[in-house]
Amino acid sequence: MTESPNPQAVRLDYGKDGLHLDLEGLNATVLRPQYVKGVPDEKAAFVKALRHPIGAEPLREIIAADETVAIAIPDITRALPSDRLLPWLLEELGHVQSENVTIVVGTGTHRANTREELAMMVGQAIVDRYRIINHDARDSSTMRRVGRSQFGYEVHINCDYVEADRRILMGFIEPHFMAGFSGGYKAVFPGLADLEAILEYHGYDNIAHPLSTWGILEGNPTQAHVRAGGSLVSVDFLVNVTLNSERAITSFFCGDVIDAHMAGCRFSKETAMAGVNRRFPVVVTTNSGYPLDLNLYQAVKGMTAAHAVTKPGGLVIAAAQCANGIPDHGAFRRQLCRYASPRDALRAIRTPGFAEIDQWQTQKLNQILLECRIQLLSEINPNTVRSVHLDPITDLRRAIDDELSRLGDKDAPVAVLPEGPLTIPYIR
Repeated sequence: MTESPNPQAVRLDYGKDGLHLDLEGLNATVLRPQYVKGVPDEKAAFVKALRHPIGAEPLREIIAADETVAIAIPDITRALPSDRLLPWLLEELGHVQSENVTIVVGTGTHRANTREELAMMVGQAIVDRYRIINHDARDSSTMRRVGRSQFGYEVHINCDYVEADRRILMGFIEPHFMAGFSGGYKAVFPGLADLEAILEYHGYDNIAHPLSTWGILEGNPTQAHVRAGGSLVSVDFLVNVTLNSERAITSFFCGDVIDAHMAGCRFSKETAMAGVNRRFPVVVTTNSGYPLDLNLYQAVKGMTAAHAVTKPGGLVIAAAQCANGIPDHGAFRRQLCRYASPRDALRAIRTPGFAEIDQWQTQKLNQILLECRIQLLSEINPNTVRSVHLDPITDLRRAIDDELSRLGDKDAPVAVLPEGPLTIPYIR
């Protein structure tokens, strides 16, 4: 972690172009992840990781020429550079015919990705040559029952993934606000799971548990559900990467789904988590820019990161473009608008029998709102922002100055997370 006290200005990750924030005269501390250079030759490093994996045989030796292969990738809301990784991966699997390969987009409960978005995600050449499908958690006809989770509920997984002879998971590792870290089995659970199982895994008690938070794997019930559900179908190979703020790949973690993931989580914790000595009355955050700040649903992650070091009763100022709005699909907006207060929303969600899509994100946001206020700079209509219990703003520096005036202390400390949840602060 790098900590810059009293800088004069900072660039915030916002959409594709970013924002400039003037910090002159403020008692500001900028929190960034430890900068790690991208590997100098990504393709060469990737091929080496595939041929000398962690806890597994080389990928080419695992998959025979006549076998079918399912490759699970994240959707448009994740920053994995699939457009670089997939061509290199498929080149390594050149002995497998293209018609034997299916790329399954792990949408979880998100909407399907358009053909144009798929071309941006993986490249037009891959779209033209390979079969690509969007998982649909609501369509039972596209899934197969794979067993019962150790936590007591049935799990169904995408048929194309289950019925393949070999299965590969792709993703990137960063601290996650519920599961501890992303990556690993998350590509399949919840990425390729059925809606009912996803709702069980995102139950109120799991999300409310104090260990369901950034950077914690041991004892984290959310991560335990991920691994229990994802492991009901065997995984042959994991391809996980870590990224820096420039979206360059800093390391590869390939091989056994647990061993490689654990190695990547250790690396991520060392470079992406920032210890501080105090809480701040004002914290400015982003959601890491495009594509992670496409909507308010995703932007809750940046707010959660800021909340970790915000004083009770303090202010979180979030800059997230939200070009896709709340969004319109799913139940997130409806849930936020339905209840008169955060306390009412949480009381409803914890009621036995309550089970709705997106309730986990609603729960997280309302937990924050019980303890602090949130102002949002975005492209969402201000009236819509107010309808979900947030305060719309149009000028970040003015918002900071207004809050310091309200506090009666122009020298009150302000924390800034310019890269949002790419930096996860915590109290030492």
